Amino acid sequence: MAYGQSEGVCDTLVVSGNPEYPPLLWRPADNPSTLVGAVPALLREIVEPLGIEVKVKDLGSWARVLHQARTGELDLIAGAFITDERQTFLDYIQPPITWQPTHIWVARGREFNYRYWSDLRGKRGATLINNSFGQDFDRFAEDHLSIEGIRTIEQSFRMAKLGRVDYVLYEHLQGHAKLARLGLEDEFVDLLPPISSEPLYFAFPRNSACNTEALRSAFAERLAEATGDRRIDRLLEEYTDRYLNEK
Repeated sequence: MAYGQSEGVCDTLVVSGNPEYPPLLWRPADNPSTLVGAVPALLREIVEPLGIEVKVKDLGSWARVLHQARTGELDLIAGAFITDERQTFLDYIQPPITWQPTHIWVARGREFNYRYWSDLRGKRGATLINNSFGQDFDRFAEDHLSIEGIRTIEQSFRMAKLGRVDYVLYEHLQGHAKLARLGLEDEFVDLLPPISSEPLYFAFPRNSACNTEALRSAFAERLAEATGDRRIDRLLEEYTDRYLNEK
């Protein structure tokens, strides 16, 4: 049965995601109660033809997004990596939206030799609270590294610039966008290789009333069409320009 013909149809999705994630997601200056970006734009293209309205909320932090997803106050997370812990309360939709390489960002002039995760031992890192970079790295970091969770990535970069931490863990695309917007792009470098490259997904909280087999199936079918057309790549170009030119 096609979505829309079944009983109990969900006509509105309350959505949120990581507000520190431009050009995929960010809090616009002219409407700080919501989030905009390539991922919300893709989401609307997927679900509005199904007769579903999308309401994207800014919840203030990624940690709060995950909390409200766990309690069922959200209907969809617009962009999350898979972890065992998150799979206890989220249903991830295949295929992924895109893949996200995560880099080590250091203040220019404070570069250090890096090839393997073990090269980070004894150094101080910073990233967003509750950020995941793939389960293998997360486990290694928990056992062997010192990485502080910070509320905003801007604060993490400023701490690195002041020498309070040695590096910042942040995704490649988002790092370039954030630093360009802050006017700090020439003051940081990203070290290679990436620490990980993880698929990013839409995910339905299991406690959401909108999380039904019919909607997940229709959603996945339309997402597969969009990813097959590489629609996210064109949206990323468009929203990178919007983010960097936002007043």
